[in-house]
Amino acid sequence: GAFSYLEKNGWRYMLGLSGIPAIIQFLGFLFLPESPRWLIQKGKTQKARRVLSQIRGHQNIDDEYESIINSIEEEEKVTGAGGTVIWNMLNYPPTRRALIVGCGLQLFQQLAGINTVMYYSATILQMSGMRNDRLSIWLAAVTAFTNFIFTLAGVWLVEKIGRRMLTLGSLAGTALSLVILGLGFWLSAQAAPRVTLHPVDPSGQNVSCTQYNFCDSCMLDEKCGFCYKLEGSNVTESSCVPIKTLSVAKAAWGRCSNETELNKEGLFWAYNFCPTIYSWMAFLGLIMYLIFFAPGMGPMPWTINSEIYPLWARSTGNACSAGVNWIFNVLVSVTFLHLAEYLTYYGVFFLYAALSGLGVIFIYGCLPETKGKKLEEIESLFEHKLCTCGLLDSDEGRHIEYIRVKGSNYHLSDNDASDVE
Repeated sequence: GAFSYLEKNGWRYMLGLSGIPAIIQFLGFLFLPESPRWLIQKGKTQKARRVLSQIRGHQNIDDEYESIINSIEEEEKVTGAGGTVIWNMLNYPPTRRALIVGCGLQLFQQLAGINTVMYYSATILQMSGMRNDRLSIWLAAVTAFTNFIFTLAGVWLVEKIGRRMLTLGSLAGTALSLVILGLGFWLSAQAAPRVTLHPVDPSGQNVSCTQYNFCDSCMLDEKCGFCYKLEGSNVTESSCVPIKTLSVAKAAWGRCSNETELNKEGLFWAYNFCPTIYSWMAFLGLIMYLIFFAPGMGPMPWTINSEIYPLWARSTGNACSAGVNWIFNVLVSVTFLHLAEYLTYYGVFFLYAALSGLGVIFIYGCLPETKGKKLEEIESLFEHKLCTCGLLDSDEGRHIEYIRVKGSNYHLSDNDASDVE
């Protein structure tokens, strides 16, 4: 935000500033030890113990060390039986269902439009009718800070109300916020000022701009801008004209093509937005969106993916779900401005709201509660049909006790089971 006051080189400083954390991270990588898991797989067990001890601050690492070894042994048994880990995951119904749930959570996290909101927050505020570019950037910083604060709130909520309810409530609130955001743009479109002047292009080119009758249709054409006067809160003497070739800050010709003329005649120039009284709804929608999204749908897909796979499938399951996340991150981010052009500004947010609604249905039916459950219990949750996993486990306080019968089930520890004759 501070760099936005430097009109000539501010954007260069903003871009360069992002390189500082990358440089610090790169220097940190030089001191990063190898993964203990990788070292064990390569037979360097003593070095693995030493590295694990350094990471944990010389605490007792025996249990974690044994857990890593057991995980590697289980994975080797599966791969040794034939086929890759992913193939065995898909062939075994519980892990297949867990993989679908894990990938589905990451999918709906992105389809809810989170990275559109984070990447384009300043642009969204400008599109909503906010004339001051610097104000848009500062308010975008406020939305980013909101995301930070409410992500911390999720740390407390996750153990208070559980993974399932937090994720479900978060996505439902996100869908509601997207509706409010879309409604703000829809009201702005309904109240869009009329184009009252239709000047003739002296070059005889770009005539499409001068044919629009309303500001909102003018703004959906990336080659056009809106030139107008304000009398109180009323828009007067308005026209839709082509933008300058190398800059969107001025018109190519006419009243709004000269900055001196703009200031002298009390004219305003708008590109990518229409003057409206509903800008506050877009800001409210963005803040509400992050309040709901940050504690639940932000961290929960990652948390749940770390819990729902058996040891032999955990790394592969996490890799697959992370791949889905980043693929749809790119797709949603790249398509946002194009969708806004073809579906209108409000249409794209209603689309994200509808996709979030589908996500709520998916989570309600397919996501079981994993809070406080052991690995064996979690695997048993996915033994039922996919769309009943969440429903079967919705009873609060459901408890499963493993009983070790003499002569069998010796893989259970004394803490996991009780003995019976």
